[in-house]
Amino acid sequence: MNVVEVTNICKTYPAFFLNRVSFSLEGGKITGFIGRNGAGKTTTIKSMLNLVHTDSGEIAYFGMPLIGHETEIKQRIGYSTGTISWYPRKTIHEIVDVTKTFYTHWDEEAYRRYMTLFNLDESKKPIELSEGMKVKFNLLLALSHGAEVLILDEPTSGLDPFSRDELLELFTTLKEHGVTILFSTHITSDLERCADNIIYISHGEIRAACSKDEFMENYGQPGDTLEEIFLRQEREERK
Repeated sequence: MNVVEVTNICKTYPAFFLNRVSFSLEGGKITGFIGRNGAGKTTTIKSMLNLVHTDSGEIAYFGMPLIGHETEIKQRIGYSTGTISWYPRKTIHEIVDVTKTFYTHWDEEAYRRYMTLFNLDESKKPIELSEGMKVKFNLLLALSHGAEVLILDEPTSGLDPFSRDELLELFTTLKEHGVTILFSTHITSDLERCADNIIYISHGEIRAACSKDEFMENYGQPGDTLEEIFLRQEREERK
């Protein structure tokens, strides 16, 4: 069952446009979103959250259109990006106290569990955190209200290898509990390890949206890694 449907979304900027972007997210699966910088990944993700207003097309969650049901839908999804800047001199505790008032199903037990897992200190301020710890804090907020769908833009950015390993294990555990995950990344080895499906975007257009196995079979050569396939596709796009 598909829990997210993106249908023919278009968005035009002076130097870039999304062209009829369509794909779906299968419930309880991990989907990796790949493409070069500037290919349209972040614009697509922001469109899925109505942070970017598309020129046309439709986005639906759980069978409901985003437009008209945005508040209800956002209670059931989580979003994280490595680029969020919180109030730098407020403590984590103060920021969380405000954030949780927006969610009717905030899970304090889950919050405490992820605080321990991510080794975060509530008394710390964002200005005192490393880039990797900021990523973990963003994920903490996304994971602490029982989200059924997680939309993550470069969630492993800035994490050391051990922390990335922990996070990928967490993704697999969440999937086993029925959570649907979309995450963009340039670290294709992460996708080889945990992704079920791949969406590949280039120059604002979806070039592939299929299972990881299909992607590697259709676009790869025997023995290829996902990174080698991706690089070959990008070289061909430039021809």
